[in-house]
Amino acid sequence: MKKKRLLEVSKYYYPYNGGIEQVCQNLCECLSNAFDIKVICFSESNRTYTQKVNGIEVEKVGVQKTIMSQAIAIGYYFKLKKIIKEFKPDIIHFHWPNIFVAWLLIGIIPKHTKLVVLWHSDILKQKWAYYLVRPIEKKLLKKADLITPTSPNYLLNSTPLSKHMDKCDVLPNAIDTSLFKINSKTKERIAEIKREAKGKTIIFFIGRLVEYKGVEDLLKAEKFIKNNCIIFIAGRGPLENQLRSSVHSARIKFIGRISDEEKKCYYYAADIFAFPSINKAEAFGITLAEAMYCRAVPITFHIEGSGVNWLSIKNETGIEIPLHDIKAYANAIDYLIENKVEREKLANNAHQRIINYFTIGQQKKVAIAQFNKLFD
Repeated sequence: MKKKRLLEVSKYYYPYNGGIEQVCQNLCECLSNAFDIKVICFSESNRTYTQKVNGIEVEKVGVQKTIMSQAIAIGYYFKLKKIIKEFKPDIIHFHWPNIFVAWLLIGIIPKHTKLVVLWHSDILKQKWAYYLVRPIEKKLLKKADLITPTSPNYLLNSTPLSKHMDKCDVLPNAIDTSLFKINSKTKERIAEIKREAKGKTIIFFIGRLVEYKGVEDLLKAEKFIKNNCIIFIAGRGPLENQLRSSVHSARIKFIGRISDEEKKCYYYAADIFAFPSINKAEAFGITLAEAMYCRAVPITFHIEGSGVNWLSIKNETGIEIPLHDIKAYANAIDYLIENKVEREKLANNAHQRIINYFTIGQQKKVAIAQFNKLFD
């Protein structure tokens, strides 16, 4: 039986490092045995070129300008039209939000081609500009044959999706657990991190240092933690200097941007994973899933409508705190430090939840079933 052709339309692609890009790459690689796959995305520069990534052909279109985080590429329309004409995709899998490309795609998608929109998140920033974007969003959703938000929480709390519930079906994000295997070198580095902590409980945060990640709340909570601990903060971003200058505690260590290998070692070394994101811009939490797999117990805020509180289950795989309750966040850290048996139980539950529901193998099964259903 001839494979169906799948065109993935992402913002960027490997080696660009981002949540949407990682999800797209995982899907492409896990679905490559079931579909013929091609990717079109923006280039990291103004150069247009074709790249093979783990056997997947990726067309990267040069970018001339970026406006409010949206890349603009003059040659994109012609490249997209040419690929559709020559590749003849049975399914176009579009990763939203990507306003410029949605605008181009709506007018040229063939009638016989199924459109699947992977709904990573609503547009939450630049609310004044959303009024200009909304007509494109509405046309895209109307045109879509299937819309796949990444969690039931997000689906039930998304205003744009509320009018299209009949064609929505959840496709959870997932992680590649093979990337978290431990070898002798990994063990050495984990032991080194623990030695650096000098026997203190290790709390780890990783992410972009931007407002919605909630690092400011974590730093405020640190002042109320009674037990001995060390907090490692990995990542860079526009708030880095402000956050660093606000810290006067020796138990907070900013470690900057770290490699994937280092990230893995910190996950395994950590007792607690601080995930203090504060709004729906955190739609799911890939790093949360990774930390849970590595048995670092998460402490999250309750975020109405976010997949965070579906990924980690309150009092089953981690601790969930009312939004912005700084003292409760500190108390949760103290509770986990003082109750090792409970911490280990949550850690094991968190690990098992990822294995059961959020591996790329599980994601592959769901995606194939969803795509095949389009042709029933």
